[in-house]
Amino acid sequence: MDSDDEEIVGRVPEFGLALPGTSTSGRGSVRVAGDAAATAAGTSSSSPAAQAGVAGSSSGRRRGRSPADKEHRRLKRLLRNRVSAQQARERKKAYMSELEARVKDLERSNSELEERLSTLQNENQMLRQVLKNTTANRRGPDSCAGGDS
Repeated sequence: MDSDDEEIVGRVPEFGLALPGTSTSGRGSVRVAGDAAATAAGTSSSSPAAQAGVAGSSSGRRRGRSPADKEHRRLKRLLRNRVSAQQARERKKAYMSELEARVKDLERSNSELEERLSTLQNENQMLRQVLKNTTANRRGPDSCAGGDS
């Protein structure tokens, strides 16, 4: 009976722990297999490290470049530098043109505003004179009438 009970208990899954038909020892073996896979991956990852060592030795060759290779790289660098300098000059020229256009626009606007200011100052002066004359005319007859009596 004990063997029957163990067989039945083995078939009943524990909630959240195993699927039907798997045992605890089965999960352990999966974990071990996963560890073995990780170990195998670790050994295969050392293979790229060995390949990096091979690449490292090729970088040693890059240090001792041939004179033709050095000259080729120098010419490429000079060409890139020349192109970059030309682009910088063009950007500066465009920027200066933009600034000059802005200066012209601001000078025109300033001239218009100065003209408007002059016109408004003249108008203001004329209105003050009219106001002064109007108030003088009102006081004049009143003050004269009061002075005569």
